[in-house]
Amino acid sequence: MKVINRIKKTDDFVIAIRKGRTYRNDAFIIHVIQNHQNNTRVGISVSSKLGNAVVRNRIKRQLRAMCDSLIDYNAQTLDIVIVVKNKFLEDSFTNNKHKLETIFVSEIGIKQ
Repeated sequence: MKVINRIKKTDDFVIAIRKGRTYRNDAFIIHVIQNHQNNTRVGISVSSKLGNAVVRNRIKRQLRAMCDSLIDYNAQTLDIVIVVKNKFLEDSFTNNKHKLETIFVSEIGIKQ
């Protein structure tokens, strides 16, 4: 995922979480809102309750890889904040990717 496609500012996270639509499953909470940019941006939030820095960074790397394969960043203009839940650690990469894909395609309507 390119840096231009990441949400970095705390204000952008807060706006997406407070004003955006929320979608949930057992591994993720996803907040989506339209942005005023030319591409889709993704922000990932991993709580320190899930593990130490090594574990949290591994989760973020996995989610970035999943998003790269599932999202066409230039097709829509959305801000997406993905909050990871405890169940993420219990499932495999492919199961978690399938859960994320289910939310993206069926509920949000993100084009691949």
